Amino acid sequence: MKIFRDSAKLRKWARKRRLENRVVALVPTMGFLHEGHISLIERAKKNGADDVVVSIFVNPVQFGPGEDYAVYPRDEKADLAKCRAAGVSAVFLPSNESMYFGDHSVFVDEVSLSRGLCGAKRPGHFRGVCTVVAKLFNIVQPNFAVFGRKDYQQAAIIKRMVRDLDFDVKIVLAPIVREKSGIALSSRNTYLSAEEKERALVISRTLAAVKKGEVKTVSAVAKRLEKASLKVDYVECVDSETLEPSRTIKPGSSVLVAVYDGKTRLIDNVQIEDGPRKSK
Repeated sequence: MKIFRDSAKLRKWARKRRLENRVVALVPTMGFLHEGHISLIERAKKNGADDVVVSIFVNPVQFGPGEDYAVYPRDEKADLAKCRAAGVSAVFLPSNESMYFGDHSVFVDEVSLSRGLCGAKRPGHFRGVCTVVAKLFNIVQPNFAVFGRKDYQQAAIIKRMVRDLDFDVKIVLAPIVREKSGIALSSRNTYLSAEEKERALVISRTLAAVKKGEVKTVSAVAKRLEKASLKVDYVECVDSETLEPSRTIKPGSSVLVAVYDGKTRLIDNVQIEDGPRKSK
């Protein structure tokens, strides 16, 4: 497994792989890897990647004032061991200085899909996400990149960026991976106390009830979350493709939630693909 900290060297290596007609896949991460990240690597392989490149970079420009950039969990040694065990070909571990010049002044901004949801609650967040992902695409120039569905709005925005800016990269979405309890895996779960983890169980349970048609309105979703002493940041039903608000939970829509469990912000979502089923 190759480890790169310099973008020029990674670019040269990836270019050589493509000239050899090898399929290169990119899995962008912020590190502190868990089984959700490993599932993205596995999905890349299942989709035909000869070489999987994992980037590990806690991107400062996607964090707002007062957010958890300084304390975001990091464990480079463990991350490298997990990548090696998963059969990753290369890991990109850039520094802030190597990714952003001291006087950098160019950003990539999506202004439609990012208006609501996390985009409304975290101004500038998706500008930072789009900028760093565009940079990673330019450095690695992968055949495809894999993103998780847990960050549903982010995935939709990246797909729009690829479409609108003509990136020659296919976007592959992978399912949400959950703990046995049902909690969506997240690096931020490490912040949770045992009591907070117990409270968080209501998120996935409520969304499962939405999928089954047992909870039929966003207000009912919010009430369940609030009853469990979670602070609701938002609960919204949107069209799964356009992210435009939908008045009713119906086939083709998604329900997305963001809550504060103590000081930790958690997100989750469910897509209504087959339509709600009546409970027995």
